[in-house]
Amino acid sequence: MISVPKFFYYLVSLFRSGGVRTLAMTIIVLLTLVFPFQMSSQRQQKLENRPYADLKRWHLGFSVGMHLQDLKFTHNDYITDDGQQLKAEVPGYSPGFCVNVLGALRMHKYFELRLSPGMYFGSKNITMLDVNSGHVERQDVKSAYVVAPLDLKISGDRLRNARPYALVGVMGTFDVSKKRPEPLRFNSFDAYLTVGIGCDFYLPFFKLNPEVKFCFGLTDVLQHKRPDLSDNPEMIKMTNSLKKVKSSMIVITFNFE
Repeated sequence: MISVPKFFYYLVSLFRSGGVRTLAMTIIVLLTLVFPFQMSSQRQQKLENRPYADLKRWHLGFSVGMHLQDLKFTHNDYITDDGQQLKAEVPGYSPGFCVNVLGALRMHKYFELRLSPGMYFGSKNITMLDVNSGHVERQDVKSAYVVAPLDLKISGDRLRNARPYALVGVMGTFDVSKKRPEPLRFNSFDAYLTVGIGCDFYLPFFKLNPEVKFCFGLTDVLQHKRPDLSDNPEMIKMTNSLKKVKSSMIVITFNFE
C-alpha cells in the first residue's frame, strides 16, 4: 500500500516536471480512482444517506490535511567577484500540517462558493550550489501561513452516496513566522491560483470530502532589497543570483461537513 508521503512525492514530481499536460493527466488518473467507487455504490443499490444535505443554503464544517511546499527559482547568471556562480533548488520535501474552518454558499445545483480560512504549518529545504566548485550551502525555511482560500466548487450528479467535484479559485497567504537573518528571505504575503478535485462521500451523520488541490504562486516572493546584508557579501550573494522566486503547493485535505 502506498503511504501518504510517497503519494505526495509522486504528485510533486508530476506537478514540477510536466506542466499543464501532466497536471491534466494526474486529474484523469485521480478521477479513475473515484468513479469505480461510485459505480460500485450504484450497483449495490444502497439507500442514500443525508438525501437533503445538498439542498441547504449554507454549509459549515472544518478540514484537516497535509501539504508540500515548493519554490521555483529563476536565476540571472550572476557571478561573484571570486568567481562563484550559485544555483538554488528544493531537492527534498517535508510534509506540513494544515487545518481550516469551512463555510460554503450554495449558488446552484452544481455550483457552490466556498471560503475556508485556516493555518498551514510547513517548511522548505533550500540547497544553494556553487556550480564551479561544487560547494553546497543549505537553508531551512519554516513557515506558518494564515490562509484564505476562496473556491468555486463545481459538482457532478450524485450517485448514491458519492458525488465528484472540481475546484477553481484563489488563495491569499500571510506568513506569521518569525523572520531571521538568513541568506534568502521571502515576503510574508503571497497569492495563489488553485485548481483541484475531490469527492463528497455521504455518511449517515456527516459528509466526508477527500480533496487534492494544486496551488500556483502568482507573485515574486523573494526580498531583493536586503539592507541588513549590505556589508555581508557572503550572505547576500544568493539573493543577487536570483531574478525571481515563485512558490507552489500541493494540498491534500479531508473536509468534514
